[in-house]
Amino acid sequence: MSKERTRNGQPRQSEGVRAFKRGLDVLQEVNRSGGIRAGDVARALDLPRPTVYRLLETLEELGYVARSASDDRFRVTRLALSLGDGYDPGVVICQAAAPCLAELSKTLVWPVDLSTYENAAMVVQETTHSRSPFSIDRGMIGRRLPMLRTSAGRAYLAACPARERDLIISHLRRIDEADDRPFLDQGRLDQMIAETQARGYAIRSEGEYNPKTASIAVPIVRNKIVFGCISIIWIRTALAIDKAIADFAAPLGDAAAAVPVE
Repeated sequence: MSKERTRNGQPRQSEGVRAFKRGLDVLQEVNRSGGIRAGDVARALDLPRPTVYRLLETLEELGYVARSASDDRFRVTRLALSLGDGYDPGVVICQAAAPCLAELSKTLVWPVDLSTYENAAMVVQETTHSRSPFSIDRGMIGRRLPMLRTSAGRAYLAACPARERDLIISHLRRIDEADDRPFLDQGRLDQMIAETQARGYAIRSEGEYNPKTASIAVPIVRNKIVFGCISIIWIRTALAIDKAIADFAAPLGDAAAAVPVE
């Protein structure tokens, strides 16, 4: 019995094949984007939103994608490792740390970020900004944070091996951003590294980067490898640095230690 054909003579796809292809198209779009909302997938592929939602739910049930609790974006998972270029180690740490950030958000009302190092900056991978009533900036996912003027960058520099730190600092000197120059003074830099290492957390409290806020960050370290940093951000006028340290440093450290990094 011959197969049913389209007007141009090609074999007509069965409903099952069409559904499977749509699923692969959706997965590919999530993989390509690095993180995308269901509505944006529907627009990109010109598919009905209910169809895309059903396919994403199926892919999530099968373990190929995961939805961020902070911004409703879907990202590929470890199971999608074979997707190659779209697989990002930042996604792995994001998935591992997300439950820890969710727990923190229950006790620490101020917003908490998870960031990873990427090409002379810390990139925000996950955040509780959307869940915090005190957030003044909701669009944090994907934001690049300077290494020398944020607590996350300082925490990473203090925790990473000396050779890696030297390479990052050399890179920053080549970039030569005007705002970084005071912090690249060798004496000031050495003091910041030493103080951060001694404390176990980094501080931004003097209006650097954002004059309205301050922050504390702790690194996620396993076997001398820094996988990322967890930061808490608050409005400077609302909370003194000593009080913030007393309230936040220990919970952040506990959360960083609890992240199940392989």
